[in-house]
Amino acid sequence: MAKVRKAVIPAAGLVTRFVPATKAAQKEMLPVVDKPAIQYVVEEAVRAGITDILVISGRGKRTIEDHFDRSFELEYYLETKGKYDELKQIREISELGSIHYIRQRDPLGLGHAVGVARQHVGDEPFAVILGDDIMVDDGHLLGSMLEVHQREDASVLALLEVAPAEISAYGCAECDLVVDDDSLRRVRGVEEKPRPEDAKSNLAVIGRYVFTPGIFDALDQITPGVGGELQLTDAIGLLLALEPVYGRVFTHGRYDIGQKLDFLRANIELALDRPDLGPLLADYLRALVRDRLT
Repeated sequence: MAKVRKAVIPAAGLVTRFVPATKAAQKEMLPVVDKPAIQYVVEEAVRAGITDILVISGRGKRTIEDHFDRSFELEYYLETKGKYDELKQIREISELGSIHYIRQRDPLGLGHAVGVARQHVGDEPFAVILGDDIMVDDGHLLGSMLEVHQREDASVLALLEVAPAEISAYGCAECDLVVDDDSLRRVRGVEEKPRPEDAKSNLAVIGRYVFTPGIFDALDQITPGVGGELQLTDAIGLLLALEPVYGRVFTHGRYDIGQKLDFLRANIELALDRPDLGPLLADYLRALVRDRLT
């Protein structure tokens, strides 16, 4: 079994929920405390042992490339000013891994974006990490998915239990329990954004995947589905007919920064965890809540 060496990060989509902020700046570069969201995603891949990373970009996404490139002018300025801690942080960004870029010229959906990665990935297993889902868990979820793939030689999906009324916003997985592992499931079927009354479960497929190369042949066979786009979920459904697919259920660490409330929650909670920001922010929030409730 080949070890997973590559990760694909689709980052070509437009987001209207954050207009006008995203009129000129892509959502993946929105800051979460003091780092752009996509940096959290790249760091997660690196913590899980993956350092060959392909970003699927689109029109106007050049700032992502600039962020992970060297910035000699800024480095020179920080060095001359004696700001060595900041200089170290800036240099570490460009040394996170080997980052490549391919443009998705047509916004045809997540399935199409993953298919664009075929030439770079080749005949290898690989991970897909969505850029608007950040996981703050030291790479634990992705690392455990890689372990399942290595053991079972199969694709693995990240699954999260959601309220039944919320399942229509996600891909839905129909699963069987796996003996001796409470958080592992054998996936039997998937459906994109079912109506709550039609959903086979409340297990939502969340933005972490580990695929065998067989997903590319499945992607070649799908036609536009929900929303008129090429849905990755539909390709997974075809893959299920040919090989086993597993699901790893997780419970915490995820922020959907494509949603305004979750974006705000990520900024607040991650700032509270910081020793340089947490105590002062906690004092401010306590005072704010007290004032608003009186």
